[in-house]
Amino acid sequence: MVEQPHVSLDPAGMSPVEQKLRGPLEQQLTSALQHATDKVNDHYTGEPVDQVADELLTETKAGLHPDIAAGFVPDQRQLRRVAESIVDEA
Repeated sequence: MVEQPHVSLDPAGMSPVEQKLRGPLEQQLTSALQHATDKVNDHYTGEPVDQVADELLTETKAGLHPDIAAGFVPDQRQLRRVAESIVDEA
């Protein structure tokens, strides 16, 4: 089964306003990453893990507002784990 990722933001260094927005932003990022995971998995045709991870990031950012996408830097280990789960399931 393909891993369903969850995005968690580190509250360290966040302003009080950013901390108030943390929950909704985590939900939006998680939703975009999960949608990207489903899309990449559905279209997977044997690409290597690194390429799948790149596709996950591209698809995730495409599902976000441009300002949010520009600032989104996912945990590369998690992204790779999700990519590996797509490759392993095939």
